Amino acid sequence: MGSSREELRPRSYDAIVELVDKGLDIPNPLTLDIGPEVDLDRISGDGVKLYPGCRIYGAKTVISAGVKLGAEGPVTIDDCRLGPEVELKGGSFMRSVFLEKANMGPAAQLREACLLEEEANGAHCVGLKQTILFPFVTLGSLINLCDCLLAGGVSRKDHTEVGSSYIHFNFTPDGDKTTASLFGDVPRGVMLDQPAIFLGGQGGAVGPLRLGFGTVVAAGSVLRRDVLADGKLVASEAYPGRERDHAPRLYPNLARVVANNVVYLANLVALEQWYAHVRQPFFAAQELGGLVYEGALEMLALAKRERAKRLTAMAAKVSPDDAGRRALRERSAEVCALFDEEPPAAGRQAFLAAFRAAAAGDTAGASPDVRRDYTQTIQQLPGDVVAAGVSWLQQVVDSLCEQAAVLLQPLSLFHDE
Repeated sequence: MGSSREELRPRSYDAIVELVDKGLDIPNPLTLDIGPEVDLDRISGDGVKLYPGCRIYGAKTVISAGVKLGAEGPVTIDDCRLGPEVELKGGSFMRSVFLEKANMGPAAQLREACLLEEEANGAHCVGLKQTILFPFVTLGSLINLCDCLLAGGVSRKDHTEVGSSYIHFNFTPDGDKTTASLFGDVPRGVMLDQPAIFLGGQGGAVGPLRLGFGTVVAAGSVLRRDVLADGKLVASEAYPGRERDHAPRLYPNLARVVANNVVYLANLVALEQWYAHVRQPFFAAQELGGLVYEGALEMLALAKRERAKRLTAMAAKVSPDDAGRRALRERSAEVCALFDEEPPAAGRQAFLAAFRAAAAGDTAGASPDVRRDYTQTIQQLPGDVVAAGVSWLQQVVDSLCEQAAVLLQPLSLFHDE
C-alpha cells in the first residue's frame, strides 16, 4: 500500500513552513532538519537566513536577528544561543554561545561551553571546546584550542590574533586536564583597551599557563612557561633531544599548576560578575537577548564546573608525600567551593554608579540606562571609570586567590610572583 504525501513529509516540514511564514530566508527548505524539541519562538524572523543543509536541534537553541547559517557548507547547531548577526559558515556547533557579529568559517567544530563575544571570529577548520574569546579575537585556520580564555585588542583592525596551525596542549601524559590557560586577563580585558596578543602560527602552548597583554610569540614557538609581564617578545627554543625513564604522576611543578588553575577560576568569577552587573542591560535591549544572556551565564558556570572537576581529579592522584600535597588532596574540594560563593563587592557600587552615568552621557548619574552597543559603550568610558572597574574586578580575583592560598598554605601558591 503506497504512502501518502503527508507520510512522506520530513518530520520538520511543519516547523519549516512556520519559519518561512515568520519571514526567514530559506532558499531550499526541504534540505533543512529541525528537531521537534526546538522552540520556534526562540528564532527571530528578522533577517535570518538558513542556507541548504542546516540542522537545528536543541530546546535551548536561540537564533537572533540577522543570523546566517551555512553560507559555505552544512551547519549543525545543537543547544546554541546565537546573538544578532552571528555567521556560522559551516561545521558543527554544540552547547555554545555566540554574541553579536561573532562568526566562524567552514569546517569548524565547537563543542560545549564555548563563549564567543562580539566579533570574535575564526577561519576554516577551527576546533574549540571550553574556550572563551573576548571581542575581536581572531583565529586563523587549522587551530585547536580547548580550555582557554583569550583577551586583548581594541577593534577588528587591532585584535588578538592566533596564527594558523596553532594548538593549545591541554591533556597530560598522566591523563590530567588541569591545563586551562589565560591569555590576558578578565579585569583589564573586559575594558577593551589592552594591547593585542599575537600567537604566531605553527606554534602551541602547553597549559596551564598565563600570558601578559601585548605579548608577541614568534611563529613556530611552543610556550611551556608563564610570561606574566606585558609587552614581551617571546621565541621559545627547541626542546633538546633526550631519553630517560618515565615516572608518572610526579607533578614536579604542582604549585604552579594549582596556582594557574586558581587564577583561571577566579577570573571566571570576575567575568560572571561583569555579566551580571554590567552586561545584562545590553542583552535586555536585544530581541531574544535575555535568552542569550542566560546562555552566557550557563557557559561560565559550565567552565567553572569543568575546572573544579579537573582540579579535584588531579588532587586525588597526587601522592601525599609532603604537607603541600597532603593539603591539596584534603582541601581541593574546599578550594573549589570558594568559586561558587558570592565574591566580595568592594568597589562595585561606586564603579557601577560611575559607569551608568558615563554610559548614559549624564555626569550626574541620574539615568541608569545604557546604550545598546556594548563595545562602543565600553570603549568610550573615561579613564577613571575604567580604572575603577579594573580595581573592582581585580579585587574579586585577588580575594579568591588569597583565600585559596590560605587553604593550601603549605604549597606556597604565589610565592614566586
